[in-house]
Amino acid sequence: MTVIQKAFLPRRRVVRAAAAALVAAAAGATFAGGALAQGPDIKVGFNTDLSASASAEYSRNAVLGFQAAFDDINAKGGLLGGRKLVLVVRDDLAQPPKAIQNMSDLIDNEKVVAVFGPTNSGNALAWKHIANQKKVPVIVSLGTSTDIVKPMGGDNYMFRVSATDREQIRSLMTYAKNNPKTGKVGFLVDTTGYGQAGLKDLTEVSELYGIKPVLVEKLNPNDTDMTSQLNKFKAAGVDTLFVWALGTPIGHVVRSMETINYFPLTLTSWASDSKGFFEAAGPKLAEIPLFMRSVSQDRNAKTQELFKRIESRMPAPSGFWGAAHSYDSALLLAAAIQQAGTTDGPAVRAALEDLKQPVPGYMKTYEAPFSKTYHEGLSGADFMWTRWKDGKLGPYTDDVIIKLTPDAYVKG
Repeated sequence: MTVIQKAFLPRRRVVRAAAAALVAAAAGATFAGGALAQGPDIKVGFNTDLSASASAEYSRNAVLGFQAAFDDINAKGGLLGGRKLVLVVRDDLAQPPKAIQNMSDLIDNEKVVAVFGPTNSGNALAWKHIANQKKVPVIVSLGTSTDIVKPMGGDNYMFRVSATDREQIRSLMTYAKNNPKTGKVGFLVDTTGYGQAGLKDLTEVSELYGIKPVLVEKLNPNDTDMTSQLNKFKAAGVDTLFVWALGTPIGHVVRSMETINYFPLTLTSWASDSKGFFEAAGPKLAEIPLFMRSVSQDRNAKTQELFKRIESRMPAPSGFWGAAHSYDSALLLAAAIQQAGTTDGPAVRAALEDLKQPVPGYMKTYEAPFSKTYHEGLSGADFMWTRWKDGKLGPYTDDVIIKLTPDAYVKG
């Protein structure tokens, strides 16, 4: 058994207990790290799935990132003259109704000044109107659906420090367009909000590139046999398959490829970096998909510092990016609060849109990352080509990638 396999051994019996412990620890944490002046705590919510879906591993890593950032900020004196940052966590169970309920609870009862989250894009899309209506800033450090940060009319309170689906898809579509082996293209997406939002982006971006899929199929995220859909792609002569789904079902897709001996070029969402994907696919078949990722396994000295700090508590080291994104999201929120001189929602939103000082994070140094019309903290330039190899995630390149130039990426 490889090291990575040992790290990914199923722990389903303790997932909910671990999630409950995270919630309890975060809700009651003081994050003290030095003598802070008297003053009301600054509560920030985190509304996400901690126990119900394969994506929960990312959320639990994110809690560690937020806690580490709050520890560091409080140790340096807190914000606004010594006020302490406190994280209040709610588990949305990967269910939109529960996520909406949590959002109202965090804002109306806990009186949080901002919210982080979530993992599941469909949940963010279900409650983003609440944040905008109640003027509470949100920084999404995990969810990737393009529509999450799109304005709904009026001021937009949704921000993000994560890899948007559209930027990932644009890169993958550029690869397919410039690959001489690409002939017929197919789309396979899951039926979750994540998969359906991905299909929208796949459709729109493929039109920009002059690529028309010969077949579009869907899968249920709980299914384990995808041979029916794959046989249709095989019969249609599809040689390049885009798969937009959660990690575990992508694992079952490549398992089903082996069953029917059909191995098209497979370009997927970055959910292929998850523990759920690796467990479902197995070490060898895990090497099939090519995808984008924001954090390399080859960490630099700075990111390695955070990794080592939280390593023993991470449920899935491959999802370290969730902690890094979240740490940086906390720094950006803190910088905005400090610049605004208040926790008032409209003032913090305005500060986020016009940050005056660079914010050195783990992902990068953020120099005015947001504006009135642009709320994405990371762009395609911050992502890297990734593939599994010998049980490890690593950077990937080939002749197609080497020859890609900035002009190859179609805007829109």
